[in-house]
Amino acid sequence: MEVAEAPGRVSVRARTAPLSGSTARLSSPKSELAEVSPKSAPPETATEAPAAPAVETAPRVLPERKTGIEIERERLQPTRVVPGRAVYRSVLPGILQVPADVIIALARKSSLWPMTFGLACCAIEMIATYMSHHDLDRFGIIPWPSPRQADVMIVAGTVTKKMAPAVRLLYDQMPNPKWVIAMGACATNGGPYTRYDRVLQGVDKIIPVDVYVPGCPPRPEALMDGFIALQNKIMEERRKIG
Repeated sequence: MEVAEAPGRVSVRARTAPLSGSTARLSSPKSELAEVSPKSAPPETATEAPAAPAVETAPRVLPERKTGIEIERERLQPTRVVPGRAVYRSVLPGILQVPADVIIALARKSSLWPMTFGLACCAIEMIATYMSHHDLDRFGIIPWPSPRQADVMIVAGTVTKKMAPAVRLLYDQMPNPKWVIAMGACATNGGPYTRYDRVLQGVDKIIPVDVYVPGCPPRPEALMDGFIALQNKIMEERRKIG
């Protein structure tokens, strides 16, 4: 620093000196920390991940929207008929050809409506078959109280000569096709009362019977087996029923 004295004025001039090494270290804290720290971490080797291969993506092409006229033109084009192949297979692919009598028989055997009436003790077993433990609804069998819509008659019990006209009348009121199941020994051949002249020796003396269920009284499982036998008979005789 220089001091110049002049008459009536004093001027002070300062000279700037170059910064010392300590001052330079303080001005750069990062370098100072690197020099002062006694335990410096070893330099880490940078490992570069392998570059993923470039995947070329195809440009997205939006489908062309057809106008109503173009859709109608395609629909009106004539169907190409392949020789040796049924026409309906070309027009409606995936359609199974089944005879009509098979479809009708399947519908009949899967929707049997037995008429609800009982004549004697076998009717108790018939009622038990309709309950939830055996559940005839899973076979498509639904009891119906009117003969006008029923197609199955279950003769459950002893048929006396006094009751025979009523059974015949109910059978005549049922629409065709209709089927009859003789349930138990009494409806089949009179059972233990066969020696009495007032008991009918089997209901097949007045109406035709399709399935006979033996037993006195037969269990619900036996009646269910009779229904299954009736369903098989419906499928076997599908061509005979109009």
